[in-house]
Amino acid sequence: MTKKKGLAHLSVWLNHARVGTITEIPNDQNIFAFDPAYIADEHRPVLSLSFYNAEGFLDPEPQRTGMRVAPFFSNLLPEGELRHYVAQRSGTKEARDLPLLELLGDDLPGAVIVRREQDGPPPASDFSAEGLFKAETLQQEQPLRFSLAGVQMKFSAVGSPERGLTVPVEGKGGHWVLKLPSRQYPLVPENEYSMMQFARAIGITVAENGLVSAAEVEGLPDFMRTQANALWVKRFDRAADGSRIHIEDFNQVYRQFPESKYRNYSYGNIATDLSRIAADSIAEFMRRLVFSAAIGNADMHLKNWSLIYRDGRTPELSPAYDFVSTIAYMPDTTMSLSVAREKDVSKFDRELLNRFIAKIPAPPQLLRDAALHTAESIVHLWPSFQKDIPMAEEAKSKLTERMALFPLTKMFH
Repeated sequence: MTKKKGLAHLSVWLNHARVGTITEIPNDQNIFAFDPAYIADEHRPVLSLSFYNAEGFLDPEPQRTGMRVAPFFSNLLPEGELRHYVAQRSGTKEARDLPLLELLGDDLPGAVIVRREQDGPPPASDFSAEGLFKAETLQQEQPLRFSLAGVQMKFSAVGSPERGLTVPVEGKGGHWVLKLPSRQYPLVPENEYSMMQFARAIGITVAENGLVSAAEVEGLPDFMRTQANALWVKRFDRAADGSRIHIEDFNQVYRQFPESKYRNYSYGNIATDLSRIAADSIAEFMRRLVFSAAIGNADMHLKNWSLIYRDGRTPELSPAYDFVSTIAYMPDTTMSLSVAREKDVSKFDRELLNRFIAKIPAPPQLLRDAALHTAESIVHLWPSFQKDIPMAEEAKSKLTERMALFPLTKMFH
């Protein structure tokens, strides 16, 4: 007779600061509760703004959920094909969050660490130091114990683009995210690389990134090895010394489960909250918003906007990521979220921009200048910039057409 596994009791840490516990109770219920010492600490590191009320005070009430863990933690887990793959490799039930969180808790996004209570605090020497994993020790039967939130197939990698990248024995501990080519859409890594470089050229702060042949990456499962390019992105939630830097996306800020990342909130909500909690980031937000509309990125949902806490307490907009010209694969004139209650890019003109800005508690001229300067830079740089990027020619043509449709870039043609 197989012995039934006991109910899970997990401790939650931010680096080496204990935050609270997640306890499994009967009938597939879970409770997250803050540690009393964390509640009492006036200089506590921030786990998530979603746990604070409108007055800026921590809400200490436990959160009870069924089948899922609390939304903040649920958003740390992979989705879609990636979730299916990790669950299948580890023999974990795909529908339940808690076993996946227990499995992946050593290498979550940001500074969060989730461990079994009996395992004690995280070790003093961070497991993510690059020297810990050796290519010759790879064992492909091992479960992949990383968690890179999102749908796309991607892995944590160690090494460096110059010396070579390796997906380590358990898939955890890397300073790099490796995004594999899509089996459904052609040249997605080339598309994202090109748009990230274009964004950098017009002054947007983006995560460091590049392309590498997937065949050159050690440790990938054989069925994923291909001569096609993969995209590597340097993790901005990991410091050079292996320490962790905390981040959270706006779906976590708004206490929503991952499937709600397209719903309930707008770009206006993000801008308003940024002006309140990270005012120095608001011009950068406007640059990214206009850029996404101009390149035909219909997938800038709440999880593609993140805050970073470099000192553990002070939020600012993180480096940009996931810039893809999605119109290369599907004709779409809409944005993921609304601007002044409008999602249609063809209606995003100067008048709509002014209505959007009027609702944001930030200097209007600062926002207007950031938006229009970005639109002008896009139009002026694109003709020469597109000559040297690995994006498909058809995709380049569709992007050029989008710039002629989008009123803010159309102004500068």
